Amino acid sequence: MGSSLEATSFSIPEYVLASSSRRMPLLGFGTVASPPVGSEVTKTAILQAIELGYRHFDTATLYRTEQPLGEAIIEAISIGLIKSRDELFITSKLWCSDAHGELVLPALQRSLQNLSLKYLDLHLIHWPVGSKPGIYEFPIKQEDFLPMDFNSVWKAMEVSQRLGLTKSIGISNFSCKKLDDILAFATIPPAVNQKLREFCKENGILLTAYAPLGAQGTIWGNNRVLECELLKEIAKGKGKTVAQICLRWAYEQGISILVKSFNKDRMKSNLEIFNWSLSEDEVKKINEIPQSRLCSGEDYISKYGPFKTTEELWDGEI
Repeated sequence: MGSSLEATSFSIPEYVLASSSRRMPLLGFGTVASPPVGSEVTKTAILQAIELGYRHFDTATLYRTEQPLGEAIIEAISIGLIKSRDELFITSKLWCSDAHGELVLPALQRSLQNLSLKYLDLHLIHWPVGSKPGIYEFPIKQEDFLPMDFNSVWKAMEVSQRLGLTKSIGISNFSCKKLDDILAFATIPPAVNQKLREFCKENGILLTAYAPLGAQGTIWGNNRVLECELLKEIAKGKGKTVAQICLRWAYEQGISILVKSFNKDRMKSNLEIFNWSLSEDEVKKINEIPQSRLCSGEDYISKYGPFKTTEELWDGEI
């Protein structure tokens, strides 16, 4: 990446997280790639994203993108794309093998070391299940799954926020019931959940949509979103792309969105959703499209683990 990059002035709406007063850009950039790409490719894509105006970046221990993200942040500061790390909102996630009360803080400290940062803006529990400590792999071996002690893990997450190692804490891939279990004893409620729209709205929790375009090309995604004839019709009528229609619809639902493309033109296109709107009729038509859970979580089902079926994992919220 050369030093010819110049920061753009692109305003992305922000949301103030209730539990921390942290301002979170509502459009974020995902760093996971399936199939995986090299760290230099990831770093270059992140630098291009910063150049275009992205300020919210989503990573995880499992993704193995923390280090290239950290390197991109250092370079972005050195070449003047941003003045300081404080201009960015960085999210990472606790992997299942670290989802044990005594391992939460050490895991977060490793993430910070990988990222070369002093704090995260948001730390999430990646999935509501534990696994054998010390093993970082996906898929998890059937015999390595373990029940998660929600109480001890969440208490440790709260400690990490009080220590300033992360500004906010949250969850990912939790059903309404499991989220309600957390809320029953939490002294710091989750700031963000990557799922569950109505329940989160009622409880003052920001919902984040990941893979909002269907994750086409991944081993678990499909093309049902981008190939939807109704969405194509609406996009043609408005002079927009199908992706832009989908992202705008999600934004108008009052949620935050994570997009992932390492193609610079698509990165730019995904940002161009804030200076126009969908009509009431268009929103109504999109709302009527049958919806289903994209990621079923089958890789987290095990006869040896706490969840034997997807119904148990999602508490019937399939």
